[in-house]
Amino acid sequence: MNNTHKQLTSSALAIVISAIIISGCAQESKDSAKQSQPQSTSKNQPASKIQSASKTDSSAQAQRIVSSQHVSVSDRNFSLAPTTNDKFESVVQNGNMVAGETPVSTFSIDVDTGSYSTTRRLINQGQLPTKNTVRVEELVNYFSYDYPVPTNTEQPFSVNTELAPSPYNADTQLLRIGLKGFDVAPDKLGASNLVLLLDVSGSMSSADKLPLLKQAMLMLSQQLSAQDKVSIVVYAGASGVVLDGVAGNDFSAIKTALSQLNAQGGTNGSQGIQLAYQLAQKHFIENGSNRVILATDGDFNLGMTDHQQLVDFVASQSKKGIGLSTLGFGLGSGSASYNDHLLEQLSNKANGQYAFIDTLNEARKVLVDQLSATLLTIAHDVKVQIEFNPAVVSEYRLIGYENRLLNRSDFNNDAVDAGEIGAGHTVTALYEIRYNDSHNRLVDPLRYAATESTQIDDAKVHPHTANEVAYLKLRYKAIGEQDSQLITYPINREQQLTHLHQASDDFRFAAAVAGFGQLLNQNNYVHDTDYAKLITLAESAMGQDRFGYRHEFVQMLKTASVLDKQVLMTEPETRWVSQ
Repeated sequence: MNNTHKQLTSSALAIVISAIIISGCAQESKDSAKQSQPQSTSKNQPASKIQSASKTDSSAQAQRIVSSQHVSVSDRNFSLAPTTNDKFESVVQNGNMVAGETPVSTFSIDVDTGSYSTTRRLINQGQLPTKNTVRVEELVNYFSYDYPVPTNTEQPFSVNTELAPSPYNADTQLLRIGLKGFDVAPDKLGASNLVLLLDVSGSMSSADKLPLLKQAMLMLSQQLSAQDKVSIVVYAGASGVVLDGVAGNDFSAIKTALSQLNAQGGTNGSQGIQLAYQLAQKHFIENGSNRVILATDGDFNLGMTDHQQLVDFVASQSKKGIGLSTLGFGLGSGSASYNDHLLEQLSNKANGQYAFIDTLNEARKVLVDQLSATLLTIAHDVKVQIEFNPAVVSEYRLIGYENRLLNRSDFNNDAVDAGEIGAGHTVTALYEIRYNDSHNRLVDPLRYAATESTQIDDAKVHPHTANEVAYLKLRYKAIGEQDSQLITYPINREQQLTHLHQASDDFRFAAAVAGFGQLLNQNNYVHDTDYAKLITLAESAMGQDRFGYRHEFVQMLKTASVLDKQVLMTEPETRWVSQ
């Protein structure tokens, strides 16, 4: 009885601490949201009639309440997970590669941020994400980094690298590759043709869904001008047109149309997408930004439900110059579901980006502060390929980008699709590497393979490569071009910093964020770090942090640490057991 009482007391104390931290974060977000609240305007103008024969009345399913529930640790693979039908794809962790056997790594860039904000949402609800469902690169790329701006627009992004000791394992190094797209002021963006495809099904009734979506769309409309075109398509039991190509500065008409939207019916998203693309084509702007913005809380549960068919459809439309960005709202429960995987895949195949909007601050970040990056693409099909030098590097591991991996031959194949960079975007990739002289190598040398001394002797045939750690290559297509361009950068061992604290704030902060993602995924290759070390590392690398995102991250990291301790107190003997 005494042991049971102690465990219950400890668990209760952890929950209280977690609640205090979460409450503090929520209050900061609430205060900021008040400052960001758009000013109200006239409501006298009528909205356009919805061109729809009927809507399905689904009042029994109109309200969905997301409630925290007690969940056994085994349901999550060692964490407190939601018991809803939300769909988060499980990824297979990148393994440790031997440079002498597989020296080349190839992947597509990724500028999505949805995995970060869904992770934040779960943690603020007192839950940890399910193992292997966090896309680490989306956590890292949620933040902007102070990389050099391109000196001219002939090459749309700059490339820089940094090399320092890794915080994850002893006697290993961390290589950071950073890209920075040239920026464009909002008033220089050019004309945009935007179709807002909005989910108004019954499940969207809660405050963090349709009401937040309306505010987010108002924020977006406030950034537009007379040269822009805005259309609104809604979908539920049936789909209909609410606005048909009004001027972007007609804020009153847009606000009135949004104010009259109500949540009801099922979710026939497939029909809505087809109608949205018809309007996008109708108002197509040559040499402008033509984009459908899909805002929804979940899966398409009526009509066409073949997700691959949907993905193929939006991919085909992107080849016609119409992109798709996806915005997620709320998390599902009961019979409904939030389909994180589908929203990510739709945007990936349609030259767009995926974000999850859980607060008004997040809406402002995506649709106001980063509007140029959201609307204006400056380079298509950006691919990264890096060849590690076996004479210097024994092993390497790409952190994240698991669902963005490409075949080696895909790099030079311009028919293979890859990610896009928007104006002002920063993209970061991290590799953990082990040198040949590392005392912490994971793989023994082969008995019958060429010895390392032979590899080093072979490298001396090309003296300029003897001290190269790796050779970095990037391909991209300029806007309007079908043929890719190649840029290359050698990475020399002279760049290596002796101590982690000598690295830039951006390097150390990105390392802390990536470490957090790996802990959440219970990564098998992280052995020398924990929450306490990552908190210290992140707090030492705040930089200017103009919008407070880095400080918010540290608070989330501390909350996750408390939640993780709850798991340890519940079933300590099963923590970190591989399944």
